[in-house]
Amino acid sequence: MSGRAMIEAEGLVKRYGATVALAGVDLSVPPGAILGVLGPNGAGKTTAIRILTTLSHPDEGRAWVGGFDVAAHPTEVRRRIGVAAQATTLDELLTGRQNLVMIGQLSGLRRSEAQRRAADLLERLELSDAADRLTRGYSGGMRRRLDLAASMIMAPPVLFLDEPTTGLDPASRLGVWEVIRGMVGDGCTVLLTTQYLDEADHLADSIAVFDHGRVIASGTPQQLKSETGSARLEVTLSMPRPEAVLALQPLLEGEAHVSHDGRRLRAAVRNQDGLATAVVRALDRAGILVDDVQVHQPSLDDVFLALTGRESAGEETAAEPEEATA
Repeated sequence: MSGRAMIEAEGLVKRYGATVALAGVDLSVPPGAILGVLGPNGAGKTTAIRILTTLSHPDEGRAWVGGFDVAAHPTEVRRRIGVAAQATTLDELLTGRQNLVMIGQLSGLRRSEAQRRAADLLERLELSDAADRLTRGYSGGMRRRLDLAASMIMAPPVLFLDEPTTGLDPASRLGVWEVIRGMVGDGCTVLLTTQYLDEADHLADSIAVFDHGRVIASGTPQQLKSETGSARLEVTLSMPRPEAVLALQPLLEGEAHVSHDGRRLRAAVRNQDGLATAVVRALDRAGILVDDVQVHQPSLDDVFLALTGRESAGEETAAEPEEATA
C-alpha cells in the first residue's frame, strides 16, 4: 500500500461461479478526496464496495482502508468507515432521532454526543421537522437522507456512499452534495458510486469508470473529458456558404451537419486550446462571414457513451450476482 492513500486496491478479483464480478481492479484515493465510481448497473461497483467495507473477500488481490488490510484487519477498518448502501437498514419502529442516537451509541459515542451529532445531521439533511416521527412513516427520499445521516454519525475518516441520492428530488440532492462537501472539508475521504453523471462531475476530484468488472478509464473529470470526448462546434454564418465545411475540415472530426437554410453548421471537433479563434480564422481566410461561433465542451455523458457504448450509468451490463448487490 502507498503511504498516502486512504483507500487503495490492487488487482481485486471476485468470482461467483462462472460470473466474474471483478477482473483485476486497482483504485487509489488520497486523504480528503472524493473518488466517483461510474459504470453501468452490474459493472462491479457494488462488489468493489462490499470488499472495501469488509462485507466480502476477494478471490485475488488486496485492499487497504485507513491503512489497514481489509481482509487481515476487518475490525480496524470498520471502526474507521461509514457506509450508506443502496438498501436502507433503519429501524422502522424508532423515530429518526432515535435511530441516529442508537447507532451513535452502538458505535461508542456517549449519549450526549450522539444526541448532539444527531440533531446537527437532522438539520443539515433537512429532517428536523420529522426527527421525532416514526421512520416507518418516512417517504423514500426521507429514508435515504436518514440513512446518509446514519453513515455520518461517527464523523468517520472514510465514507462509502453507494448511489446516495437515488430517488431524491433535485433540491434534496443539492442538500446532500453540500453535506458531503462539508464532510470532505473536515478531512473525510469519500468513495461515491452514482448513476447521475452530473453528480460525479460536481463532486468528484477523480473518477474511475467500471465496465465488465474492470476499471476502463480513470482521471479527473476534466482529464476524462479532454481525452475521451470531442467538443461540439456550432457556427452560424451570415449567409449560406457551402464551402464553409471544406474550410473547417482540418478542425472537424467526422461528418458536419448543415441546417436546411444552409447557415448553421454543427460538427464534432478536436478539443484544443483556442478552438473558437481557429474556427474564425479558417472561415475568414475563405472569405466567409460569421454571425456566431459556439464551442460546447464534452460532458461526462459524452465520456460515458464513448467508453461504455451506453448513454446512461443506469443501463444494464451483465448483472452482478445477488450476493454482491445487497
